[in-house]
Amino acid sequence: MKFLSSWEGNAYFLLRIVFGFLYTCHGLQKLFLPGLLHGEKVPAGFNIFFIGAVIELVAGVLIFFGFFTRCAAFVASGEMAVAYFKVHAPHGFFPIVNHGELAVIYCFVALYIACRGAGRLGIDKS
Repeated sequence: MKFLSSWEGNAYFLLRIVFGFLYTCHGLQKLFLPGLLHGEKVPAGFNIFFIGAVIELVAGVLIFFGFFTRCAAFVASGEMAVAYFKVHAPHGFFPIVNHGELAVIYCFVALYIACRGAGRLGIDKS
């Protein structure tokens, strides 16, 4: 299926856009639109959940537009690792059991984006 390699740049662009959009939605859900996006609003203040929601919102927007992509994605990856180990891992070893699969996949996709950069049509042009 070597013919798919010619679409690699476009596929990565779509991955970055979709990841950024979904990550932004998680931040919006927790900060502003809990009823609309079926989530619970986190209390404002200096707590781990509020900081995580701000990271999701800001990093998601930056990744979506491909601006400061590597830095934003690296922070997002770290936030998801912390989310997994602080919230999910105490409830069991396997992500499928502790409902941490989303945190794990977000962590590793963000790490890949951090390594790869903005790609096509990103403001960073990397």
